[in-house]
Parts: sequence; structure tokens; C-alpha cells
Amino acid sequence: MLTQTAYIEYLLSTPTNYTCTHLAAHRPDASHDQVNRFLRNSRLPVRQLRELVQPLLHDSPEAFLLVDDSVQDKKYSRFIAVAKRQYSGNVHGMVTGSGLVNRVHSSGQAGDFLPLDYRVYAPDDDQLTKNDHFLAMFDHVVAEDKVLARTILFDSWYAGSTNLKRIHRAGWTFFTTLKSNRLVSLTKTSGYQGLDTLDPPPQGWSQGVEVRLKEVPFGVKLFKLVATNGDIEWVITNHLAAHLTRELVIEAVQVRWQVEEFHRSFKQLTGAEKCQCRNANAQRNHLACCYLAWVSLRQHARRIGQTIYQAHQQQWAPYLRQLLQKPLIQALV
Repeated sequence: MLTQTAYIEYLLSTPTNYTCTHLAAHRPDASHDQVNRFLRNSRLPVRQLRELVQPLLHDSPEAFLLVDDSVQDKKYSRFIAVAKRQYSGNVHGMVTGSGLVNRVHSSGQAGDFLPLDYRVYAPDDDQLTKNDHFLAMFDHVVAEDKVLARTILFDSWYAGSTNLKRIHRAGWTFFTTLKSNRLVSLTKTSGYQGLDTLDPPPQGWSQGVEVRLKEVPFGVKLFKLVATNGDIEWVITNHLAAHLTRELVIEAVQVRWQVEEFHRSFKQLTGAEKCQCRNANAQRNHLACCYLAWVSLRQHARRIGQTIYQAHQQQWAPYLRQLLQKPLIQALV
């Protein structure tokens, strides 16, 4: 009988092929049907990830929670149950894939982040939107009250008034981006106008400017960040302290990009996109094991003082040295 530990270790050990057939071919005690039954019939809750990661966090009141979604590409798979057509920021267009909404904990230091929670985006099954998953995960972390972090970072997709009000009422601080057509009001008498029509405040953007958003009953501070290539990013926060500067906001925005680092390594190192099972539960269980595999690899990398990519590649170094000494396939020249 195949165990969850054995399946996770397979995900960590195989270089490219993550199929049931490939695992069965390399484990004499596991057939293809046994692997398939493990994935179809197991019940692997998200709680496993939280329980594993909680003691590993470098948590503090200065830590952050990051929320973002990611699409696991299934463009060649028409019959996988949880795969659907949806927008992917990675390709800037529509793809067929499995959607995930991730909650990642960051200490604020470079490279120090761990996934803490996730939801599979499958509206055909549960009629839940990505924003529903966002609120469910936020409500859970507030109710559980096990992390010291009190700042949450996310992008404009989750910057709707319902989310902002829920976060503010819970006593948390948020930093998020806004789309350029979002309407804001500078004063009670000025009315609402699009961000792309705003004139610079008299003191410039270094200290931001307090504005109001429609259907948000509290003020937020708005910053305009202009990249060296001319790209503009509008950032708001409910942290209205006078000492908050553009530089501090940039630091918070940079921390948010750690969730993108997680998405990239999660896809590349765990086979998250490679499961070919059609059954929805099999796909969910495969993803659950991929999260646990990523955390296992991350902790191993920390112990040996390497990056997660170096640690992943290092396991094949002895085999490569052996092949170079005595190649199985010899050159003809």
C-alpha cells in the first residue's frame, strides 16, 4: 500500500516525470492502480500544511501574510475535472488549468517565506470565487489567531471594498495595488475621479495622499510608484501614520513579490502541473502532497545552506558523477 510519505518523496526525487505509471515502474511494491487509488481515495486536508508549517515560521508582529492566485497549466488536458479556462497572469491571457489561491507567510526578509494555506479554485464544484477563498482564508487566520503577523499584502484583484472593510475591521493593516481606473475622492466636495486623472499633490508623492474609495467608510493613503521603465503602480494602505513614506511602501510591495517566487518554484520543483489523473479528488490530493513536498525541500535547503533550486539539483550529483565515470550511453566519436 502506497503511503503519503512515499508519494511525497517520489515528487521530490523524480527529475521530470510525475505520473502514476512512472512511480509504479520504479517501486516494486506499488502498482499503477495502487498509486491511482491512493490519489483518488485519500482525504488529505489543507490542515496538514498549516500544522507542518506553523512551528517553522519566523513569525513576529513585523511579519506579513501574502495572498495571490496561480494557475497550474493543463493546456493539453481537456478532461481533467478541476481544470478550466481562466486568466493566467504568467502568460497574460486565457489558459486551461487548475487555479489555486495561496496564503504565504513572510518574515519580511529575503527568501524567508512559507506557504501557510491554499484553496483550489473550482467554481463549477463549489460556486466560490477567488475573493470568497480570500475571505475564507483571512477569516480563518483571524479566528485561529496563531500568527503574530498583522499586515496582509495582495494585488488589485482582491482590493474590492468587501475585502478591505473586513481586513480593516479585524484590526489588520493592508497594502494593495489599484487599477488605474479605480475611482477615488481627495476631498468631500471634489467628487470621485479615476487614478489616471489625478494631479500630483503639492508635496509630491513621497508622503502619499489620503483619499476615499467608494463604499469604503475609512480613509486610505495613496502612493504613486513609477518604475524606471515608466510603469505606474498605485498602492493604497490603511496605515495612515505620518512617518509612512514612499520608500517604506516600496519595501512592502517588494515583499509581496515573494509569493511569485513561491509560485515559480512550486511549479518547477514539485510537479504541481504534471499530474495526469482526471479525477478531481486525485488532482486535489496530488496538489496537497506538492505543498508538503515544497516545504520539505525548503527546510532541507535551509539545513544545508543552499537555495531551494540548488538543493533540488544536488540530489542527482552522485548519480551524474557515476555516469560520467561509466556512461550508459557512449558517444560514437
